[in-house]
Amino acid sequence: MSVRKKNKNPAETMVKEEREASKAKLIPVHVMGKRYEVPEGLTLMKAMEYAGYKFIRGCGCRGGTCGACGTVYRRPGDYRLQVALACQKTIEPDMHIAQIPFFPANRARYEFADLTSAPEEVFRLYPELFRCVACNACTKACPQGIEVMDAVSALKQGNITEAAQLGFECIQCGLCTSRCFGELVQYHMFQLARRICGARIIPRAEHLAEMIKVIAEGRYEDILGKLKHMSEEELIKLYQKREGEPVIAGEDWRPKDKTYL
Repeated sequence: MSVRKKNKNPAETMVKEEREASKAKLIPVHVMGKRYEVPEGLTLMKAMEYAGYKFIRGCGCRGGTCGACGTVYRRPGDYRLQVALACQKTIEPDMHIAQIPFFPANRARYEFADLTSAPEEVFRLYPELFRCVACNACTKACPQGIEVMDAVSALKQGNITEAAQLGFECIQCGLCTSRCFGELVQYHMFQLARRICGARIIPRAEHLAEMIKVIAEGRYEDILGKLKHMSEEELIKLYQKREGEPVIAGEDWRPKDKTYL
């Protein structure tokens, strides 16, 4: 089996992308109030980089999962402000863009080990929860499609489990909070709900305790030691030879070679 070639120099990749972008049709966009012309089809993030902006904050995974690139934009002729993740939204002609690399929302301080599963824990740490006016602006702002207002309602009713489930896909971008009339910090509330639910409410999985015991007994120390001393080429070969999980597989699927399980 052939060994995959090493990744190209990032600078070379950037030059190639710029050359390809130069062939595309240019459209006008306004970034932080200044007009630029950028190739159509780019994401907001790529368009800003093409215009010369260098991301230090406000950029992470570039895949829509880290929530670092919350952005506000407005289309021409539309009075409404829209929100999106810069790495996911495609630019449109004459769009006005302003990024929010960090939203200065309140985050309660607490010692998690001292918390219980009682709803009053959330009420005490986030009393602003009850300022919610049920306007649903938070839901409309969510790039993940989460029913944010429903999750807030579940917390107000003391149902931490339901709130944790409804807010499970939250990526902490803070765009819900940026549009909230009651100035709630929904994403921090959901994070707390998920933590309490996972540690205090959901029953502990039996296989997790078994796995912790196996690790503590040192079962994987020799295996990890060998992997650490392998070259990059050897690791690539080992990875490529592994038995992949079938596209359609049951929850009990296991590879034939159970050496690394």
